[in-house]
Amino acid sequence: MSGKNVLIVYAHQEPKSMNGSLKNIAVDVLSKMGCSVTVSDLYAMNFNAVTTRNDIAGDLCNPQHFSYGVETMEAYKKGCLCEDILKEQEKITEADLVIFQFPLYWFSFPAIMKGWIDRCFVQGFAFDFPGCYDTGLLKHGIIHFCGFQVLAPQISYAPEYVSEERRKEMLQNWSRRLKNIWNEKPIDCTPPWYFH
Repeated sequence: MSGKNVLIVYAHQEPKSMNGSLKNIAVDVLSKMGCSVTVSDLYAMNFNAVTTRNDIAGDLCNPQHFSYGVETMEAYKKGCLCEDILKEQEKITEADLVIFQFPLYWFSFPAIMKGWIDRCFVQGFAFDFPGCYDTGLLKHGIIHFCGFQVLAPQISYAPEYVSEERRKEMLQNWSRRLKNIWNEKPIDCTPPWYFH
């Protein structure tokens, strides 16, 4: 889709891994479709995954009792978050599609990606109350709580244990899906009873 902005948040240490290949295919396919693709390669960036007081560039609201959620929300409102967070938030804001590319670690994503979410998706920027889920502040991409529409995951099961032919098939399947990704319908993430 020409003119669309895509952000790939990528968390793998090895460029020659299956995750690296899947990321490269996404960059190639989407770029050829006329999209502007940005990659946040978290390991290559040495992204700091730890939430600390250093995430706030200005004065704290309550230096005697530090509350990360409160302090980052206020810092966001004042434009006083640290530079690496602001850069990532700008990428998120500009994106029409966000792809999270990562290996599964203990049924979840790697700690560096969780840290990216913890630090970047602060209240006021990504969500607010009652502005969450369908009324969240970020209405495109992946994370439903923040208002993102979520597409079905693309899972390549145990690539290290399958044949080379099967790995190539996994890459081809991802390439085919990307060519039609702008037409996909979001999946239903939250059961209706949650909102009652």
